[in-house]
Amino acid sequence: MNVEERVVELKPKTGEGSISLRARKKGIYLLPNLLTTGALFCGFYAVLSGFSGQYQWACMAIFAALLFDGLDGRLARMTQTESDFGAQYDSLSDMVSFGVAPAVVAYGWGLSTLGKFGLAAAFVFASCAALRLARFNVATGTHNGAHFIGLPSPVGAALVAGLVWSTYPLTVSLPLAVLGALVTMIAGLLMVSNLRYPSFKGVDFRGKVPFFVILAVVMGFVVITIDPPRILFTIALVFSFSAPLRWSWVKVRPRERITDEDTPA
Repeated sequence: MNVEERVVELKPKTGEGSISLRARKKGIYLLPNLLTTGALFCGFYAVLSGFSGQYQWACMAIFAALLFDGLDGRLARMTQTESDFGAQYDSLSDMVSFGVAPAVVAYGWGLSTLGKFGLAAAFVFASCAALRLARFNVATGTHNGAHFIGLPSPVGAALVAGLVWSTYPLTVSLPLAVLGALVTMIAGLLMVSNLRYPSFKGVDFRGKVPFFVILAVVMGFVVITIDPPRILFTIALVFSFSAPLRWSWVKVRPRERITDEDTPA
C-alpha cells in the first residue's frame, strides 16, 4: 500500500493579508526615564562625595535625588507613560540613591569610628533598602495605592542624610556616632516593617486647588530655606515616626466600654 506524504508550508505568504511574525521593536519613554537618570546621577555623586569626605554635598545630592525620584513617577502617571522598564529602572536607581549612598555617607561621616558596630548599622540600612524595594516591586498592583507598606526608601534616606547634614560641622563624638548608628538602623528596620505610611498618590496635580493651598506651599518653601538641613531632617523624622506612634496609640489606648445605657434593650 502506497502512503502519500503531504508537506504543508506554514510560512505566511508575502503580499496582501500576510501577517508579520516579527515582534515590533519597543522603545522607552524619554522624559520620565531622563528624570530617573538624574536621580541615579545624584546618588552616584553622593557616593563619590562621601568617599572624599564632602558630606554636605553628598547629603544635598541625596535630597536632589529625592526630588527627581518624586517627579519621575508622577510625571509618568500624568502623561500616561508608565512602563515595566521605567519601574525596574526606577527601582535600581532608588537602590543606589536611597540604599547605597546614605549607608556610605553615614559610615564615612561617623559610623566608621564604631568599628564593626558601625559597619553593621550601615549594612542593615543598605540591605533593608534592597528588601524594601524588592517587596514593593513584587506587591505592585496587589495593595491599596493610598498607603505604602513600610517606610518609603527616599524618606529613610532623607532621615539619615538629614542627620549627617545637620551635624557635619560638629566633631563626631562617641555619643553622636552611636546616635547616628541607631538612627540608621531604625530607618532601615522601618523600611521593612508592616507599618502603613501615606503615599499621597491621590493628590491631583492637574486639578484646581484653593488659593490658600498655593500660599501654604510657598510658605513651606520659605520655612525650608531658613535652615534646610534641620528643617528637612525634622520633616523626615516626623514622617518616619508618625506610623509607629499611631500604631502604638491604637494598641495602648483603652477600648471604649459599652455602658448599660448604650446596650440595646
